[in-house]
This record gives sequence, structure tokens and C-alpha cells, in this order.
Amino acid sequence: MSLHRRELLGMLAASAVPVFALAKAVQPASALDPILARWDSDEHSDLRGVVVRSKGAVVCERYYNGEIPTSLHDIRSAGKSVTSLLIGAAIDRKLIAGVTDSVQRYWPAAKGSAIGDVLLSQVLTMRSGLAANDEIPDSPGNENNLDLAPDPEVFLLRVPRATSPGTTYVYNSLTAYTAGLVVEKATRRKEVQFAREVLFGPLGIERFTWASDSVGHTKGQGNLAITTRDLAVIGQMVLDGGTFAGRRVISESWLSESTKPWVQIGDVDPYADAYGYFWYSKTHIVDGTPTLVHFASGNGGNKIYVVPSRGLVVAITSSAYGRGYGQRRSEAILKAVLHA
Repeated sequence: MSLHRRELLGMLAASAVPVFALAKAVQPASALDPILARWDSDEHSDLRGVVVRSKGAVVCERYYNGEIPTSLHDIRSAGKSVTSLLIGAAIDRKLIAGVTDSVQRYWPAAKGSAIGDVLLSQVLTMRSGLAANDEIPDSPGNENNLDLAPDPEVFLLRVPRATSPGTTYVYNSLTAYTAGLVVEKATRRKEVQFAREVLFGPLGIERFTWASDSVGHTKGQGNLAITTRDLAVIGQMVLDGGTFAGRRVISESWLSESTKPWVQIGDVDPYADAYGYFWYSKTHIVDGTPTLVHFASGNGGNKIYVVPSRGLVVAITSSAYGRGYGQRRSEAILKAVLHA
């Protein structure tokens, strides 16, 4: 059931929320309200929230199935795109020289392993060559094996190579876990700490959690829990070329590079045309006009859609984990907003 404004006003009043916070929480009526209201009666009760930003401002937000604006939500693999942003932040600070460096430059213990001489550009485009496929249960580097490993870092070093690095796109969590480790090795702090300093802090994001593995490494492959509103803030920063509220957060050059179509994946992914540095892209035809969309994507339909030609961001949170309809529903919401 959707959270309507009257209900939200009552909740905030009961909580003694200040008037200035009330104004921030309740958006003016929007032409998009009836569009998003279509999903109030969705047959699946696991859609959580949708926030739409246009030209820098929130123009519509709607919550479903008991979710409220302050709810933290696990965005799963959409967290990979945040890890990509942190690689860029480390390059901006010269803690990482560039994506042509190998993993072992920042993680000397990886030398001699299948991941050691892989370039960061190959990691970020899911072309590490590791024998890791999350769709195949008996794949050595399957994410379930990673999650069950007593020491995931040691586990990674033991995963063999399946193909030559840079030749084959195979989406998997182990490769993204590698990127998170590189962030930690290069910055000499937990990825979540670096994220708080260089990304979340500058964006004004105060409430979030980011899961760690069994030995304390931040899961760079996902499991970041954040509000739908703050997910949209990240999208706004990407849309604005790395700035937010007049402040430079990530270099524009990194965002340009990371959203480029480095690998064509349309033949293996029905929802994307290409893959960049942990960011996807797809061109939709909207009223006869090709419209490029960059996006972060997580299991269940969690999305940050960034539409440069429209100055638009659509953030969606959903708990349809492992359910194919979650991805279809999120794309349908995006298309409905684009056509509105």
C-alpha cells in the first residue's frame, strides 16, 4: 500500500519532526504521482520506493508496501557502481595511478595468482578471466562459494583462470570483490570508511550500512543499504558530472570513462546494450527519439537510472531478490517516467 502524503504528515507530526524537515519530506503534487500510483496495486508486494529527480530537484517520490523515506534498503549489486566511483575517487587523489595498473601493484600478495596481473580496466569491465560465474553453481569462483569462504581474500587467490584477461565478459561478484580490495589496499582503510570520507560525506548521506565479509573487508560487490532518496542523490551527482551542491565530488573525466560502452553485452543481457566500469547503458526509444540511459543495477530491480538528455534521475528500490520480474518492473517504471 502506498504511503500517501496525509499518512506521512501524521507520522511526522507524531514524531515531532521540525517544520523544515516536514517541507523536505513532503514533495508538492507532481504530474508523475498518478504514473507511479500504478504500482500501488502491483501483484507483487516487494517494490519499496521510487524517487525521481529532474533538473536537480526531487519532483516525485513514492513508497510502497510499508516503506518510508528513511528506510534503509539493500541495493545488492548496484553497490558495484559505488565501488567504481570509489576507484575514481582514489585515482583523483593519486592513490591509484590509473586503470592500466595491475591488481598486484596494490596487492603484492596477489602476484602469481590468476588475478595478480589482471589490469584494473579488465576488472572494472568484468573481463578478469577468472573462473567465476555466478550463474553456474559449480564454478570455482561462484559468489556462494565466496560468501561461504572462511577467508574470502585467500579464496580469491586460489581461484584459477578460465580465459585470458580482457577477452571475455562474465558478470560475477568475485571480480567486483577484487575492486573493493584494491580500494582498501590503495587507500589503506576500509572501503566503507573511504566511501564515508570521499563520497557519502560530501553528498550529505549520513545513514547507511555496508556489509563486511568474514574477515572484515567491505563487500565491494554489493550489500550496501541506503535510502531511496540517497540513492537518487548519488545518481544526481553522476548526472552532474561529479559535482553536487556546487562541490566537486568525483572528477568528470572518471564519470565519462566509467559510463562509456566498453563492452557490448546486449546478446547476454536483455536490459543493457553495453557495460562500462561497473555501470550499464542502454538506449531506449522514447516517442521515436533514441534516449541514452546509464544505470547501476542490483538483484531484485534496484536501480539508479541516469538520463543525461532529460536531466533526469530515477532511483528504484525493490526486494524482488532472485525474481526476474523485479528487473522487468523497474524498467517498466523507467519507461513510464520517460513517456510521461
